[in-house]
Amino acid sequence: MSAASFSDGPIEGVIVKHLNTWSDHRGWLIELFRHDEMDKAHWPEMAYVSSTLPGVSRGPHEHVEQTDCFAFIGPGDLCVYCWDNRPESATYRKRLKFVAGASSPTLVIIPPGVAHAYRCVSEVPGMVFNAANKLYAGWGKKDPVDEIRHERDNPEAFPLD
Repeated sequence: MSAASFSDGPIEGVIVKHLNTWSDHRGWLIELFRHDEMDKAHWPEMAYVSSTLPGVSRGPHEHVEQTDCFAFIGPGDLCVYCWDNRPESATYRKRLKFVAGASSPTLVIIPPGVAHAYRCVSEVPGMVFNAANKLYAGWGKKDPVDEIRHERDNPEAFPLD
């Protein structure tokens, strides 16, 4: 599989929602998700926050069953990449790339089979909140981890340009 086999465009099932920021004299607030605005299949089972240092990448990887619900909110910016790796998808072999974070607070829902990665492209760390719909390594962390680690096994298939 080569990078040239992907073309840029939207990806079926990937939801990109720009988030509103409400600011006042105390600071700011961003609603990350609401059950009344999200399909029940995407409701979170767990959540975590990660910080990615300038110039550092996470991924690409994909999940077999898990849907990720990422919120990119700052303080830095991250370049987000998604590759539709699902042969049955109408958008198979499409790549989606955009910048999200402090300059553009964004929620991204990534379904199973869509490889994804992000790289911090700012001079300050980028913070990412993820509210996944499956528990990492299952209940009590006793199950296999639902990840295909392309960055380890086949990094040239999903390049971060």
